[in-house]
Amino acid sequence: MQLIFATHNKNKLNEVNALISKAISLLSLDDIHLPNEIEETELTIEGNALLKAKTIYNQTHINCFADDSGLCIDILKGAPGVYSARYAGEPKSDEANINKVLHKLSGEKNRAAHFKTVMALVMDGKEFLFEGIVNGKITEQKIGANGFGYDPIFIPNGYENTFAEMSKGEKNAISHRGIALHKMIEFLKTI
Repeated sequence: MQLIFATHNKNKLNEVNALISKAISLLSLDDIHLPNEIEETELTIEGNALLKAKTIYNQTHINCFADDSGLCIDILKGAPGVYSARYAGEPKSDEANINKVLHKLSGEKNRAAHFKTVMALVMDGKEFLFEGIVNGKITEQKIGANGFGYDPIFIPNGYENTFAEMSKGEKNAISHRGIALHKMIEFLKTI
């Protein structure tokens, strides 16, 4: 089976490739020579994931999936949420986003947060959504050098290390993206 993962993000692609079945031939947007980013104009994580998957499916007529993720912080009423990638503005910068979160939470005791990913699959024109959520907390400083995005400041519940301190395999086993992808993979086995 051939599937397009509607992303240019090499980190996401590596995470998904490590989890997806070898029976699935996974193509990225770079593989199919679509150089442009798909502008995320929806107001929800679900909406952005579906927008990206539908856009690529409609252009290529190849079954496609896309994801969108967000870090949702309780004390910030769910922010940065759908705006996680560009929380500190343009151009998007993981470092600037992390610094903004840490600044906003300076002195706060409630550091509860969760990561949410939605995988949107468009298969033969039909749309399917798969959600993954990991609860945790925000650290007071960056810890760890692995991963990407907000990984250096997020500790999942039940763990003592940030995502950025975990190996790729450890993170994939419990991450929001891993949970959503696992649900999608289980669904693909049924068709």
